[in-house]
Amino acid sequence: MAAGFKKTNAKVFAKIKPELTTDNIYWKKLTAPVLVKEFGPIDYIDFSPIEPHYFAVTCSVRVQVYNPITKLVIKNLSKFKEAAYGGAFRADGKLLCAGGEESVVKLFDVSTKSLLRVFAGHKAAIHRTFFTADGHHIASFSDDKTIALWDIPSEKQIVTFSEHADYIRAGAVSPVSPDILLSGGYDKIVQMYDARTSKSVCSVNHEAPVESIVFLPSGGIFISAGGTEMRVWDALAGGRLLAKISHHHKTITCLKIASNGHRIVSGSLDRHVKIYDAGNYKAVHTLDYPNAVLSVGISADDETIVAGMVDGLISVRRREDDTKNGINGKKKKMSFRRAGQNLRSSTVDVIVPDERKETMSKHDACLRKFQYSKALDCVMVNYIVNKTPHVTVALLQELIRRQGLRQALAGRDGKSLVNFLKFLIKHVGNPRFGRVMLYVGNVLMDVYEETLDELGPEPRLMFTLLEKKLKEEEELITNLAELQGTLHMILSGAETSEPMVIREPQGLTASTAAQKNLVLSIS
Repeated sequence: MAAGFKKTNAKVFAKIKPELTTDNIYWKKLTAPVLVKEFGPIDYIDFSPIEPHYFAVTCSVRVQVYNPITKLVIKNLSKFKEAAYGGAFRADGKLLCAGGEESVVKLFDVSTKSLLRVFAGHKAAIHRTFFTADGHHIASFSDDKTIALWDIPSEKQIVTFSEHADYIRAGAVSPVSPDILLSGGYDKIVQMYDARTSKSVCSVNHEAPVESIVFLPSGGIFISAGGTEMRVWDALAGGRLLAKISHHHKTITCLKIASNGHRIVSGSLDRHVKIYDAGNYKAVHTLDYPNAVLSVGISADDETIVAGMVDGLISVRRREDDTKNGINGKKKKMSFRRAGQNLRSSTVDVIVPDERKETMSKHDACLRKFQYSKALDCVMVNYIVNKTPHVTVALLQELIRRQGLRQALAGRDGKSLVNFLKFLIKHVGNPRFGRVMLYVGNVLMDVYEETLDELGPEPRLMFTLLEKKLKEEEELITNLAELQGTLHMILSGAETSEPMVIREPQGLTASTAAQKNLVLSIS
């Protein structure tokens, strides 16, 4: 290869790959999802805190306990006449409580599936139930706008709170204190209660109907979710707002804590589950699902993550089991270390450099010989056009720079010309390739303008399709420009202190003019 020859730079047109982080590597170790179908929307998912971390799925008129390894139902708690809601495990994994449309809280023994207690007192559906930190009480959150704390042995109601003005669909119990409760209602208010004082000790406004609440493990910070926004509050500072997080574009339906409190997980109707760093509240990873997510659960060791969807599908993802390899690997390394301690080598290892010859692609070899038409043929093969179109566009830009594009396009037969026109039609509206493809289209029309009638019917049809495509792109750009102007006016009117400046994308007018000229030349 000559020292003065520079290979075609295709990186400028390549797709920008997302930055690879430790979180991406960590969460991508989850296997492909296994889908399980239930009858009705999945209301709530909760994992048992003890191994093997069974998970309970509340759906329709039952709570089913699944084995995360086999993905099969091992227990079916079906002592419900109407819809069940919010089935949650106790810290020892032996008991499970659930609410429902029957306005009672039911307590089950997981191993025997027997119904142990029924706590009656609410006057409307109970959507969330949780065991307190000491495991001796159950907190229930109801549509009758009240929160109740129940004593498990005596089956009596200890205290009731009624400070909400609308349905209560979200609740949480403090992980460090058995007396602290949180409730979130459709009145947009989050209330914190102390069972020892029988009243609200803190109240914050989420400014949207609250769908889910969760405590961080310290118990001093809690997070509320409602609408498309999550808000982080400092309970110790009287409910001071710490952060607003808005990465979903539809209603957030559920929140969970993962990685021993270092990560926050949110599910939404936009079919995404997002994972955030609990330190800076930035999104670190996203999981995609086939339908709107209503509930999400994650095991204590991040080994299994389960999402429940509005159509009754349950998606189960498990982390790849590297334990066996890890143990063997450690043993091997340890044995090698011990053996190496007894061996003393007098020689020094020599590092042999890896000499690889720099290869040149076929189209670069043709460019080096100024064979522009052959170079274009090399990048118009199906594999490159379909898999790496940026290579083709990069070569076209290089031909433009060398003023060899007209030579490369001239004298082509019908089939070759049709293939090139197909590529042009497919990518002329691509933001990455638009400028280059518009210029190439103009040159192509100049080359074949006089011989257009002599071409076969298929090339003429492709030119007609190109004209149609360009008119669609021109109309789209015009509509976007009008929309941009409308948004600019709305934002300028809404801004009171400093008007928001929306800059017009560079090259918008030039691209529109180029497309108009190309359409006119085709016509």
